[in-house]
Amino acid sequence: MNILVTGGAGYIGSVVVEETINAGHRTIVYDNLVKGHREMVDPSAIFVEGDLLDRPFLEKTFVEHDIEAVIHMAAYSLVGESVADPSKYYMNNVVAGISLLDAMRDSGVSKIVFSSTAAVYGEPEKQPIEELDRTAPTNPYGDTKLAFEHALKGYERAYGIRFVSLRYFNAAGASERCGELHDPETHLIPIVLQAAAGSREAVEIYGDDYPTHDGTCVRDYIHVIDLARAHVKAISMLDEKSGIFNLGCGGEGYSVKEVIEAAEKITGKKIPTRISDRRPGDPAVLIASSERIRSELGWIPEYQDLSLIIESAWKWMQRKGTAANTGN
Repeated sequence: MNILVTGGAGYIGSVVVEETINAGHRTIVYDNLVKGHREMVDPSAIFVEGDLLDRPFLEKTFVEHDIEAVIHMAAYSLVGESVADPSKYYMNNVVAGISLLDAMRDSGVSKIVFSSTAAVYGEPEKQPIEELDRTAPTNPYGDTKLAFEHALKGYERAYGIRFVSLRYFNAAGASERCGELHDPETHLIPIVLQAAAGSREAVEIYGDDYPTHDGTCVRDYIHVIDLARAHVKAISMLDEKSGIFNLGCGGEGYSVKEVIEAAEKITGKKIPTRISDRRPGDPAVLIASSERIRSELGWIPEYQDLSLIIESAWKWMQRKGTAANTGN
């Protein structure tokens, strides 16, 4: 199948590209490189530099490469930035997304897998979060992802475009070639590993008085390879129906302290920490249930142990030299 991966030069997108190629698909990466990295794109993929808002060029890409399905990864994803600059997020995550859907409709492409977020649930009423739980985002980032999910439902009813939306919290780890390369870095595991490498002074722990087993927040972490394989597996469902699925770690999650302790074992280094005040709106526990995608699509994560996730990220950082070269 000819698959267009938008945002395929980004962290998760680049691993999705690897997995579509491994599954035997002809893969076309469509990325404007605002956040992505050209060197992260698998050399077996076809790379097209373009913007989703450029409808004529996007439709030309659909026709030239005979696109049959889309995996939509292109989005801005920083919660704080979305609060400070919501216009940027609505334009990129919603308006550009609608441009993509219109190009699909006009080009006769009727299958899309959407990289969504568990942030659509907002402050959850129970744990673990399930797909039918209330959606009430608490920031523009979550709002824009949910808005695009609503658009997907409308486009299915009106134009027959089937979709799978995958909601998840924290992608982590690395493949052999691709890992996290953000500026600024906001994700816990690479921040912890930067501290282990000495390129970051310390890890800020935002609150150690939560009602959890060690006082620090508990979160879901999923290996980026397992996450990418879920996107590829979801394509097969689109011949029959649409659906929304959570992707989670399938257990009780991991606390901030547990992540730090696991990283110390992997790296053999003592990681300095600082306790800071809680961040407003940080729930004590955020875990997404993945029972539905396991039962309906047979998705079985292979790298779910926290030590495997951290070890893969550490090895990638060492190979690339990013641990030593990343500033505060």
